[in-house]
Amino acid sequence: MRKLHPEVISDVFSLSWIKHAVKSLSDVHADIKTLLMELQFPVSDWDERWIHEYFENSVKMLDICNTLSAELARLDQGQLLLRYVLRILDIPTSFPSSEQLRRARVSLDDWLKKQANSLSPKLEKCHAILQILHDTLCLPRIKYSAKGRVLMRAFYGVEVMTLFTCSIIIAALTGCSKPLMDLHIVDEFLWLEAFNNLQAFLNEELRRQFLSGKVMMLKEIKALKMSALMFHSLTNRIDYGDEPAQLSMDVKKDELNSPMEYADPERRRRLQECMTDLTDGVVVFGHELDSLSKQVNDFFHILLTGRDALLCNLRASSISKKQ
Repeated sequence: MRKLHPEVISDVFSLSWIKHAVKSLSDVHADIKTLLMELQFPVSDWDERWIHEYFENSVKMLDICNTLSAELARLDQGQLLLRYVLRILDIPTSFPSSEQLRRARVSLDDWLKKQANSLSPKLEKCHAILQILHDTLCLPRIKYSAKGRVLMRAFYGVEVMTLFTCSIIIAALTGCSKPLMDLHIVDEFLWLEAFNNLQAFLNEELRRQFLSGKVMMLKEIKALKMSALMFHSLTNRIDYGDEPAQLSMDVKKDELNSPMEYADPERRRRLQECMTDLTDGVVVFGHELDSLSKQVNDFFHILLTGRDALLCNLRASSISKKQ
């Protein structure tokens, strides 16, 4: 939980921080499986109501993973337009023609329009799921053995961290404070101080950001949007009438004349810098998006194998009882 504490609140609004958060969830869920094996607490001693709740909650977490994967796939589709722009401009070679600049601008404008209407209805579904998980969160007061109490307290800690972290992730992806929640832990835990500090900082700062009226978006997308708007501004006055509307992708740029508007070295330099920033932004965005998608898939797999392991243990326990 201490590792999730960002230096500044803006770090939360990034694919990089979300990837780190999902990795942390994967680690604690993997650790709980290790603890379960080391304790050797027999499944036959588990409370049936708790087992039922575990399976119900794990299904909801799998749903959240699927929703996150769908959202990342949607963002990845937007990358197609950005990659198309880079292919048109082919930045490492000579200066683009006015037709290439026109086509790049049209594609970037299309991408900007999609970003303006980017709130995913699927992510809205996660709000209800998180609220259900919040309402059912509790530390079982069952008379377990020492091993049983250790296991229940560990599972409770993982549930708290999972619920809170997912609420922050959804808030960062949607730019909305709706999924934020305040969790009140009534028992004493070694991790309680770290959790309370993290929750107080993130919830307070995120709510302040949302109440300020600023449009919150992921850092990587914000950088791309700024480059796209700058490109739009710098190419706004180009005369597109002197070149054909259609241009084959395999036509070399040095066979065409660069726009007369960029005979001025300063304007030419500004556009080249803008195209370089755009290229760097697309590369960073693609890398972080791929890394996060892999991390979400790994988390999904850990949740699924945990469910399967418990089911196998329950079946084995049932068979041994019959025998």
